Amino acid sequence: MSLLSDIEKKARKNHARIGLGVGKVSEKMIRSAEASSEYAEVVLIGDEKEISEIGTHLEIINSDEAPKKIVELLLSGKIDGAVRGTLSATKTLSELKISLKTNKLYRVALLETADGKPFFLAPVGIDEGNTIDDKVELVKQASRHFGRLGVKMKVGILSGGRFEDKGRGETIDRTLEEARIVTQKLCDLGIDAKNYSILIEDAIEETNFILAPEGISGNLIFRTLVFLGGGYGHGAPVLMDKVFVDTSRVGGNYIRAIMLAGALYDQHPERKN
Repeated sequence: MSLLSDIEKKARKNHARIGLGVGKVSEKMIRSAEASSEYAEVVLIGDEKEISEIGTHLEIINSDEAPKKIVELLLSGKIDGAVRGTLSATKTLSELKISLKTNKLYRVALLETADGKPFFLAPVGIDEGNTIDDKVELVKQASRHFGRLGVKMKVGILSGGRFEDKGRGETIDRTLEEARIVTQKLCDLGIDAKNYSILIEDAIEETNFILAPEGISGNLIFRTLVFLGGGYGHGAPVLMDKVFVDTSRVGGNYIRAIMLAGALYDQHPERKN
């Protein structure tokens, strides 16, 4: 089965209670949330009056501080998972960091090429993955999320040039060496990882998780694929125990993000009502 099929199957099985953050309200957003009911019990979190003007049968939790409310509901167990939706990234992720008492959040983005090939990509934040230890830690945390999905993780490590390009520049040499070290460290940890140098076109054929040299290039890969290349971004789970899927406010269709959040939910902890 494909990666998306595995995620869809897990989401249907879990049918978790997923909160969708509603900042800017649109017809497309609300209808996509309603269409997600086969994968999850969706709860809308935002301005009830604005949402009700469009009309929906979904439960609405009213709040004029939706970024804070969605994090509160998630961490208290009132919802099983959260999708940022159209809430402010700055405000919502800041609330998450404050509540978790951390300065750093790791994310992996679920992407799909124009011809329908799904894969995870990291790092995607421009300030992420800048050291060897940071990249290794990111993949270690991602491996636990793959386990939640019931999917075997295969990692493709990228660098700034082909293997034979060593000596063509300091930056190229550094990324080649870092990719070599990261690959070795991951293999030593028992993680299925392979160094593809700069050949992302080969990595996409053989792996389901691509690790960019650092966050800037990862962000560029994401933007080039989704905004220029006809691909799709389905959301970026934050790598933590609770389920939080970060999303772009561009597009308006949240079916895949809700499906992903539902699939990641760990049913073992008791839900708090």
